[in-house]
Amino acid sequence: MQFLASKGWLVLAHRWRVGRIEIDIVARRGVLVAFVEVKARRSESFGHPFEAVTGAKRRELVRAARAWIDRFGQPSDIYRFDCIGIRQGVLEHLEDAFRPGWR
Repeated sequence: MQFLASKGWLVLAHRWRVGRIEIDIVARRGVLVAFVEVKARRSESFGHPFEAVTGAKRRELVRAARAWIDRFGQPSDIYRFDCIGIRQGVLEHLEDAFRPGWR
């Protein structure tokens, strides 16, 4: 969260849940709202952290994001999905990691 704050993002929610689905971070910068999935790996043995954001995980994130938008979204907001991967102490931020086909 400090990383995003240092890049000018305001963290609106951390570990926001709707039912059993969780969004790791919801952050805002101006009218842009990012739903951020964070994945960490100790080594390359299990692949790159971004590979863990599968199609099923993306669908869950989209469902949770829709619930967040219904409750807190503003008409002027623009939404996107980001991923943060952490491996061997190195943080990588993938902006606009995927697009669900709405808005």
